[in-house]
Amino acid sequence: MARRWFSIFLVLGFLVGDLDGSAGDADQIYKTCVDQCEKTASIGDIFIQQCIFLANDAVVNSTWYMQEPLYLQWKQLNCRSDCRYHCMMQREKEREALGLSPVKYHGKWPFKRIYVFQEPASAALSAFNLMMHFNGWLSFFVLVNYKLPLRPQSRRTYYEYTGLWHIYGFLSMNAWLWSAIFHTRDFELTEKLDYSSAVALLGYSLILSLLRTFDVKDEASRVMFAAPILAFVTTHILYLNFYELDYGWNMKVCIVMGVVQMFVWAIWAGVTRHPNRVKLWIVVFGGALAMLLEIYDFSPYCGYFDAHALWHAATIPLTILWWSFIKSDAEDRTSILIKKSK
Repeated sequence: MARRWFSIFLVLGFLVGDLDGSAGDADQIYKTCVDQCEKTASIGDIFIQQCIFLANDAVVNSTWYMQEPLYLQWKQLNCRSDCRYHCMMQREKEREALGLSPVKYHGKWPFKRIYVFQEPASAALSAFNLMMHFNGWLSFFVLVNYKLPLRPQSRRTYYEYTGLWHIYGFLSMNAWLWSAIFHTRDFELTEKLDYSSAVALLGYSLILSLLRTFDVKDEASRVMFAAPILAFVTTHILYLNFYELDYGWNMKVCIVMGVVQMFVWAIWAGVTRHPNRVKLWIVVFGGALAMLLEIYDFSPYCGYFDAHALWHAATIPLTILWWSFIKSDAEDRTSILIKKSK
């Protein structure tokens, strides 16, 4: 659930992530610094080693072993990215000395880099969310398979949604993995994998919310529920990856799917008077309140913690509570079905 809310507003945080239209990169002093850096491979006392591979055409057009090292290319620690980073840091020091506030460069705040981590706080918090989902899924797996009774004949779990939640767990871990990677190194491949994983999780979460709240147990009925949404989500992901990474359209799709889920879960909990509805309501409305962190955007504190990073931090306790609800739901359903079978 927490990751689902994050997916809705992920696009808001990076809506202009790849556009060169921010105030910082429009600054002529910054642009001149980057141009000079790429030509001279230096910014003051800082030497940019990667730029030596662009210094003359003989190196650029030579055989593969004379090119920029592959590990540097993979990490995107290339001439342009390093020049942009160091020029940005230098320009921000100058602006600070003049009493000016930080501005965005190429759609992002001026984060201080730690080794290859472009946004270390968000990357670390994404990794924590990944760990929380892994821990939640693992505890759910142990609960339904080893702690709760199994059906005598088939040795399968009584809980009818076990398999669906396993898939949800894997999709959640995959989404947070690519979120951590995207915040570590932001380039086209990691961006598309992060967006695709988030949309896939959001679409599947919508399917799961409908199957659970409408108590759909029959496999044929589940296919009927899932097929239209699955087809749309698949088409949307293909559109983003192979036609156009349309941030505005993606934002609308994510918001619609997310809002539908929010109302479905909240209304269902109240109508059915689910015994664990308080947990569900806290996750739903807690996630809604945490959205304010995405709306109230501010420059990174000490160069590391911005509103988006704090949003990542807010999803950690919500994830723990969400998996607690899932496990409680499994226990309640198992108890009810065992009583009916006697």
